[in-house]
Amino acid sequence: MFVKSIVSALALTLVMAGVAEAQQAAPNRIQQFQAWGAYSYKSGNSTVCYVLSVPTAKQPASVDHGDNFFIVSQRPGQNISYEPQAMMGYTVKENSKINVVIDNKTFVMFTKDKAGWVENAAQEPALVAAMKTGHSMTVNAVSRKGTGTSYSYSLSGISAALKQIETCK
Repeated sequence: MFVKSIVSALALTLVMAGVAEAQQAAPNRIQQFQAWGAYSYKSGNSTVCYVLSVPTAKQPASVDHGDNFFIVSQRPGQNISYEPQAMMGYTVKENSKINVVIDNKTFVMFTKDKAGWVENAAQEPALVAAMKTGHSMTVNAVSRKGTGTSYSYSLSGISAALKQIETCK
């Protein structure tokens, strides 16, 4: 199941990147660090690197959540460093927010279709820092149908995975 989720995440990541060349590039798994994997792929003349994890628990248990992931990407060719993104297995409610809660600190994400990004880009480094030092991370969202959902993520391995993509070029 974990491998299937990772393969789905890789394909979804490439589609979300919106770059024709990237959609044809095969992601390369660099290394797995406990709950977080480090990956890269070529996009034109540059390399995109990211870390990715899947939820350890999903609520409510009675609904089909699809494949959900949390990603932090590094795109030096576009001057993007450590951009967190929540990728849901369903379309989120229009104009809703995704809340990422790390040890009782909440970070708000704006949404589009099946994804969320930090609403205030200046908060991205704080979110990544909280992930590195945090004990628990929960992602809360509302589906287009109005269903409230919650995902628990392990933060084990996030620091090592981020360190692995630090020198992405």
